[in-house]
Amino acid sequence: MPARPTDCVQKPLCNVLHELGRLVGQYPWYFLVVPLLISAAFGTGFLFLKEREALDIEDQFTPVDGPAKKERRFVQDHFPHLDSHFSPLRLHTEGVYASLIAVSLSSSIFSQEALEEVLHLDRWVRRLTVQSTHHPVTYAQLCVRDNGRCASNIILDILNETAGQTELTFPFHQFHSHRVFLGSRVGGMQVNSSRVQSARAIQLFYYLTEDNITQSFAWLHYFTAMFSNGSIPELHQVSVSHFTSLSRQDELKGNSKSVIPFFSVTYFLAITFSILSCSRFDCVRNKVWVAIFGVLSAGLAVLSSFGMLLLCGAPFPLTVATSPFLILGIGVDDMFIMISCWQQTSVLDQVEARLANTYKEAAVSISITTLTDILAFYIGIMMPFRSVQSFCLYTGTAVLFCYIYNTTFFGAFLALNGRREEHNRHWLTCMKVPKESVQERPKSYNICCVGGAYDKTTNTEKTQPMNNFFKKYYGPFLTKTWTKVFVIFLYIGYVAVSIYGCFHIQEGIDLRNLAPDDSYIVNHYTNEEMYFSEYGPNVMVVVTDKEFPYWNESDRTTLALCLQDFQKLPFVDSEIFISWLAAYESYANQTKINLSNETIFKTNLLQFLSYVPEFNQDINLTDDEILASRFFIQTVNVSSTLHQKNMLNTLRETAAQCPVPLLVYHPAFIYYDQYVVIVSNTINNIVVATMVMLTISLLLIPNPICSLWVTFAIASVIAGVTGFMALWNVNLDSVSMINLVICIGFSVDFSAHISYAFVSSKQTTADEKAVDALCNLGYPVMQGAVSTLLGVVVLSATKSYIFRTFFKIMFLVISFGLLHAIVFIPVFLMGVPCLMLYG
Repeated sequence: MPARPTDCVQKPLCNVLHELGRLVGQYPWYFLVVPLLISAAFGTGFLFLKEREALDIEDQFTPVDGPAKKERRFVQDHFPHLDSHFSPLRLHTEGVYASLIAVSLSSSIFSQEALEEVLHLDRWVRRLTVQSTHHPVTYAQLCVRDNGRCASNIILDILNETAGQTELTFPFHQFHSHRVFLGSRVGGMQVNSSRVQSARAIQLFYYLTEDNITQSFAWLHYFTAMFSNGSIPELHQVSVSHFTSLSRQDELKGNSKSVIPFFSVTYFLAITFSILSCSRFDCVRNKVWVAIFGVLSAGLAVLSSFGMLLLCGAPFPLTVATSPFLILGIGVDDMFIMISCWQQTSVLDQVEARLANTYKEAAVSISITTLTDILAFYIGIMMPFRSVQSFCLYTGTAVLFCYIYNTTFFGAFLALNGRREEHNRHWLTCMKVPKESVQERPKSYNICCVGGAYDKTTNTEKTQPMNNFFKKYYGPFLTKTWTKVFVIFLYIGYVAVSIYGCFHIQEGIDLRNLAPDDSYIVNHYTNEEMYFSEYGPNVMVVVTDKEFPYWNESDRTTLALCLQDFQKLPFVDSEIFISWLAAYESYANQTKINLSNETIFKTNLLQFLSYVPEFNQDINLTDDEILASRFFIQTVNVSSTLHQKNMLNTLRETAAQCPVPLLVYHPAFIYYDQYVVIVSNTINNIVVATMVMLTISLLLIPNPICSLWVTFAIASVIAGVTGFMALWNVNLDSVSMINLVICIGFSVDFSAHISYAFVSSKQTTADEKAVDALCNLGYPVMQGAVSTLLGVVVLSATKSYIFRTFFKIMFLVISFGLLHAIVFIPVFLMGVPCLMLYG
């Protein structure tokens, strides 16, 4: 027995939208003016745009409440900085600093000429003075202190003291009583038996105090400005790249400004394409003004939604700046669907009846895609990245406004345009024109001033050439057996390439990609990767148990074994290990102290720390109790995102396996945390969204099998986009994650239009239904795809990775969505006995 169509939701929705269309058709001016007033009111929210900007990279592009942030809070609480003994190794953040990498243009940075230029540049930096509010502030006033003097670059101290004649050893060099680690200071070396023969680069750091952060930031901005203006000393033997702790954030802010000129280009392209698509040779049926108001409707949706959220205090990160390009595509896509359905209504009916029928047919299809888009974006708010959350909030709300304005503002203008057509008035002059050609008039008059023709058989507007193409040529071509076989093999190839790409996708965002391509920080990152990538983060291993008995020999042995497990890891240099406890044990052996006694252990610990004051920062000794302590291990060769992910996971697993409660931390782990959550969260989001899309499709498309095909299209397009974006050198990061959220919504749009048209067709066979669906909605779907691509294609010319990635993935989403809608889905629908569900 035939299954019963699932139209319990679809029919009531059709009736509601039918009545809404009639109401809009009766009172178009109200529905035209009210959205304009609402947009003007909400548009005042843009006055708060400046203060709502969210440009903090850590806050926006790292996981909310990531493990490293909790680990950092523990380190901050238990190991406060000692202002008198600055140690970059022991910072719990990146710190406030400026950095230089000097690269020799000759054979070695240690040549006398190159070294003189480096030393001169160092002196110049230390003399930089910035004008503060009331008085000039020098570097010497802002620098961090070590034993009462500005913390220096130890490599320059070594070279300066010996006039560059000393023979350096690597990675450690003995300087006075200190064993100095040179791994992050000297790069591009040729080493023979640990002795440095030559080197290409030196890296210098200038750390500033955080006590007067405003003046420190001012000095860093002045430092950057001097380099940007070319006001640095003249250099002939070395090239220099510069960077500060503010650079990434400043360049990210510049990124947002760079995209503003593209908005006008995008809207110009969208209006031009819409006008060309809606232009008719008939001077009455021409819909140029309809196209313009369709684009305006999308613009009003952005103005209202963004303004409302800004008024509500929602943060505005850079990623949201891509949303208007997307909303423009969605709005114009819906416009084409409504125009197509309007053209299929009888021109002899009253305008309100025509609009009611248009809403009944078009608005249901649009409701399906709008609801799926909104839910896809609102589900994306569950993602643990604030940049993704804000994007989904703004875009989901904009899609909602886009739907509201399409069914009110745009529908109202469609009704007013229908009244003009009803009275046979010219599209430009609004003067009445004859319906039939006037023979005594010249041909040019009949072309420009005669119109209002329609199909006398169906009483609808004449079929457009592209609709005829789908009906007479493309549709029948797709029904041929050999075409179906070819499409199936094409799909198999598509799936194979997609799966291959999915297994080769890279994870994580490269921080240099947050800056424009021509940013000065790109050169700095390149030099850093080329000359200083051998040694990675110097990781803290923290004992978190405040009751751990360090004086117990058995427990000390257990801790030592755990630390040895860290040192045995393949990405850890076992020779580079900093341990206050090992140093204390060595001290005890020399002084014949028995550390197995708690009182003796604690009493002599204070004396030991007076000899080695840097270890004071590694032990939290409060009220004669050791609340926490830390050790340091040196990682190596972890420059790639895959290595960083594996390193982080392995370190945390090693810490978890130790009987002693441990945590591992480095400031870079704040960014590495994205690798831990990004894949699992993306998969969870896609699965949840796909299930929701299936539910919506089952409720609104009156055929369960075809609803399943729409859900299949979601999974297929997502797989394709994920696989091909990997082949297009796009990583899976918080930026591309946003676009995968878009993918969920857009993969429904086109397929849902065609599927709904298929099951709504009055034809009898599956082949005829497919041809009828393509005839009615194939061209509007193609128009929507092209208009969306035009909305984002300008972003391919930007110098920003964020906006180029948006373009790349949108190109893949739209291309694959269109491919599924007009090639794969029709063939699959023709091959599945959907008609068995009808009785």
